[in-house]
Amino acid sequence: MSSWLVTKAPVRFDELLYPDAVKSTIERTAVQANPPHLLLSGPSGIGKTATWRLIARQVLGPSWNARTHVLQARDLARTSGAMSKFEEFLRPEGSSSKDTLAGRTSLDAYDATFSGTIAETPAPAGKESTPERSDGRAPVSRLIVIEDADYLGTIRQSYLRRMMENASGSARFIFTSHTPSRIIEALRSRTQHIRLPPPSRKEIEMRLSAIASQETIQPARGVLGDIAHIADGNLRKAIFVTELLGQRGMLQDRKNLQHLIAATSVREMQHVLEEALRNRVHDWRWEKQGMKNSRVLKGAMGSLDQAMGENNMEPEDVVVQFHRLLTAGRMQLDEAMLTDLLVELAQCDVALHKTTQGRIELERFLLKVAQIGQQHAGAKAS
Repeated sequence: MSSWLVTKAPVRFDELLYPDAVKSTIERTAVQANPPHLLLSGPSGIGKTATWRLIARQVLGPSWNARTHVLQARDLARTSGAMSKFEEFLRPEGSSSKDTLAGRTSLDAYDATFSGTIAETPAPAGKESTPERSDGRAPVSRLIVIEDADYLGTIRQSYLRRMMENASGSARFIFTSHTPSRIIEALRSRTQHIRLPPPSRKEIEMRLSAIASQETIQPARGVLGDIAHIADGNLRKAIFVTELLGQRGMLQDRKNLQHLIAATSVREMQHVLEEALRNRVHDWRWEKQGMKNSRVLKGAMGSLDQAMGENNMEPEDVVVQFHRLLTAGRMQLDEAMLTDLLVELAQCDVALHKTTQGRIELERFLLKVAQIGQQHAGAKAS
């Protein structure tokens, strides 16, 4: 069974949870005869993917899925041989070939209904875009989408810049980004930048209420508002939590949401900080795995790696969890230590917006936490 994130995704531009001016800009850009390269930026979970999918459906017509090529830069950055995989994506015929994905033309360019994979959803703007060329061909034959393009790094971004300069006029690039300042100026100057703001809590609550009504679910009074509150502008998170509780029949009691939040990453993040304060940032241990002993990372970094993997957390999410934990007073720290920790956390947050190696910055923060723990322990002893 498909997730609500798929089945409840918007199919028209007016269903996006953006201000009217932003929705109007998106629709106007998608229906024009010669659409530009695009950069869609905004916080996590607000609908950047849903937006480019609607744009692709409008620009390319019912066969958009067969002519849209997507690369997830964040996943690419976590794998070995990232540059070669990046080149394989953009040069399907091999790195020595002059033929690029952007330079190819498609038979589908002659007829938007040529492909066998025809979308069942209507045109997001209410009507199909009509070809403006005299030969009847569509002005754009394919879209190349780079999600989380701020994780590409300067070398791969420069590679893209050269390709955009030499690409055929029939291809367009769409970049999504959490932090557009990480995109080099040479790319940003070649795109139309559309900033997507997060929806308000009221808008998220109304969307959740509509979904619950469609699924014939009757949640307890106030629970959808609670979910919208903890989502903090992240629509994807709100829908996921609602679906999780709804499928388990747990939307009838507001306490179930509290238990869910308490049982997830907050406790895990507390354990990470406690280990760091005890000066156990890197604690290597030998464990028997299968038929052999393996050296396994424990301590604060081991716990952090495990929490990020199990909860699919990004470095920015970890910083938010650390901040909530420290400001909620759950760890009962004295004021001087708490001040030092918050200052270091703020510096870590700033550093995360300037790098694609988030784990390194989190590791540096935990080493600072260990130093703070030692300093304050020494001050108490003296």
